[in-house]
Amino acid sequence: MPLLPRNDPRQYDELAGEWWRPGGGFELLHWLAEARGALVPPAERPAAILLDAGCGGGLLAPHVNRLGYRHVGVDLGRAGLVQSAARGVTAVTGDVTALPLADGAADVVVAGEILEHVTDLPAAVAELCRVLRPGGLLVLDTVNDTRLGRFVTVTLGERFRAAPTGIHDPELFVDPGELTAECAKHGVRLRVRGLRPSVIGLFRWLFLPVGAGTEPLGRMIPTRSTAVVYQGMGRKQGEMA
Repeated sequence: MPLLPRNDPRQYDELAGEWWRPGGGFELLHWLAEARGALVPPAERPAAILLDAGCGGGLLAPHVNRLGYRHVGVDLGRAGLVQSAARGVTAVTGDVTALPLADGAADVVVAGEILEHVTDLPAAVAELCRVLRPGGLLVLDTVNDTRLGRFVTVTLGERFRAAPTGIHDPELFVDPGELTAECAKHGVRLRVRGLRPSVIGLFRWLFLPVGAGTEPLGRMIPTRSTAVVYQGMGRKQGEMA
């Protein structure tokens, strides 16, 4: 099979076996999912909806499944959606730039490691904010559009298998100032902070044999520097009904 272009979503179907493989190619995504889940509060009302935009294989599910939400996952990759559904996610085929939800349907919108893959950032942000209820919470993380971000994520990441080859197009990496401004257009005041992987966990993953355990080998740690990977969190103006 010919090599797919960078950032081609079909790569995720080819890599479907990596979503839940201990120590596999998506190990860092587990750490990021845990960091996102830590920012999601318990549901404040019955039948509250958490929208997981770009849900992939459902890595967020273990971190939010006891918080009282109906967890709806939207993604383009069929293989990932099948794995999400197996973990209790209501899996829906869809594009983050045209979400199949009504205005204000979600109490929480989570967009993890998806914005650096979209070709129309303003459209994606507009959709994430559109489906969020007034007073609702937006949680996201992405890769910064810096030389260091490109070097660490693409050059080093692909060389040391921290990222599958070709999974990112560095031209789509996201400047936090631009992202904050786009969110503000839609009534969400976004606050950002940097993230980095735990050094010991990263070393264990990259350089030591991986056993049969199912627990992540490391975790993400908040840091002042947003130069590589950063989180964002903000509420939509207004009060929940």
